[in-house]
Amino acid sequence: MPTKIVIDKNVNISKPMLEEALQRFDSSGELIGTGYRNVIKTLDINGIHCNVKSFKVPNLINKIVYNFFRKSKAQRSFEYASKLQGMGIGTPDAVAYVEHKTPLFFKESYYISKQLEYDFTIRKLIDEPMCEDYERILREFTKFTFELHEKGVHFLDHSPGNTLIKQVEGEYQFYLVDLNRMRFEKMDLDMRLNNFARLSPKDYMLDIISDEYATLIGAPKEEIKEKMYFFSKKFSSGFKKKEAFKKKYFFWRKKKR
Repeated sequence: MPTKIVIDKNVNISKPMLEEALQRFDSSGELIGTGYRNVIKTLDINGIHCNVKSFKVPNLINKIVYNFFRKSKAQRSFEYASKLQGMGIGTPDAVAYVEHKTPLFFKESYYISKQLEYDFTIRKLIDEPMCEDYERILREFTKFTFELHEKGVHFLDHSPGNTLIKQVEGEYQFYLVDLNRMRFEKMDLDMRLNNFARLSPKDYMLDIISDEYATLIGAPKEEIKEKMYFFSKKFSSGFKKKEAFKKKYFFWRKKKR
């Protein structure tokens, strides 16, 4: 099976080392998350603690699309990580990406990055609304998102688990993960506010986020708040309908790869 391996030039890992690590991927390493859809594990490769993401094998149509017409999720993740860092935006260091193909079909793919030790994600603010520094963290996160928007980074998977937060000497640093769905484009106001829709339907979070974003962009606070509420509720309603549809008509699907 033809294999494409691209390794970052600054990483001291060879192709044989990477191939050996992927051969033991299923039987070793520490699983991160549930392993539903994509599987993410931590593995040591030549002394480097790595985060290895194995993307689910695509459906028949996408097997052809990714083979001939579109960059794979692994390749996009690798390239976007380097681009984000070049723009001064935090994300774990890219190590490599690997693709397995046949002459006709795209098969497995992997994105490898350096494991980043972090303290928590935005999800903590949803689960623990009384946590220390709650409002400060949320306002700092809003500033981070505003900077993304100002730089033309449209992070389509801007959800609670996809921003890692690390506290260093009393300051909060933010890092994006799960990078394959991203566009680099000029964003109008509606696009910017809609970008917060996946984060939380909780009013008390949106109140703080909208207040901070209105100050940053210089717009009326009530206008920003009203629009942010609209986009959040629209997303929540659509998500619930989608999940209900999947539960009703795709009950037979297994919850593993």
